[in-house]
Amino acid sequence: MSKVHIIGSVGSGKTTMARAIKTILDIPHIELDNIVWIRDSTGDRRRDLEDRDALLQYYVQQNHWVIEGVHISWVNSSLENADAIIFLDMPYYIRIYRIIRRFILQKLGKESANYKPTLSMFFHMIRWNHDFENKSRETILTQLQPYREKVHILRYSKEVENFLHHSTVLCKANEKIL
Repeated sequence: MSKVHIIGSVGSGKTTMARAIKTILDIPHIELDNIVWIRDSTGDRRRDLEDRDALLQYYVQQNHWVIEGVHISWVNSSLENADAIIFLDMPYYIRIYRIIRRFILQKLGKESANYKPTLSMFFHMIRWNHDFENKSRETILTQLQPYREKVHILRYSKEVENFLHHSTVLCKANEKIL
């Protein structure tokens, strides 16, 4: 497993899992939000679609990566090239808890963010989480259908832990073979 695509709602644990896989497999971690947005000191600016797609293609063509984000409509090349696709479909109440916790930690300066943790952003995340529950989940499941042989749907933290443990064991076994 050298190319992993992680998808899920805000608060599902995408970034945390991607960082763990990055460490286990020693591969680059790419956040789709950083492909969509140009980040600089004056604020975020949306990248034009051609540049966004070209940047995604650049990363997808690399030999190793873990790509994560909630985006689904324009990431087919990543899904096609992934060895594994992980859909983090955590329960609604867990995602809400994580959104609240993240906001508090960011406001206290104990957790960093690629965005300014404003009350407006907090309410956007709550709304996006609600929309995921009522709309986006079905869209994602439909779009993942062609790749079902390599899709792993993880719904609880224990399933994530087991997946990461299994990945660690496989990685160590491959090191012994090499």
